[in-house]
Amino acid sequence: MWLKELQIAIIEKNTNEIDRLVECMPMYEKMEDMQSAASLLKEANKLMMTLKEETAESMSKIKKTKDFLDATHSKNSSLFDSKI
Repeated sequence: MWLKELQIAIIEKNTNEIDRLVECMPMYEKMEDMQSAASLLKEANKLMMTLKEETAESMSKIKKTKDFLDATHSKNSSLFDSKI
């Protein structure tokens, strides 16, 4: 059941569910189940790393856009005062 739930969470890119499942990972006795779990955990890790890179890239683009907008407005304007 756990393996199937992890597969679904990976397919759905549901990071909260992946985190929950990793926290309550069962102990398997069969080598086949252990190998399946290891394979799925590798996939989950790749997904998390990809999402992390995408988030970093998005944040960088937002920062560049904010810097551009700040540079095009007068310093007296407080339109974009938020810190990133």
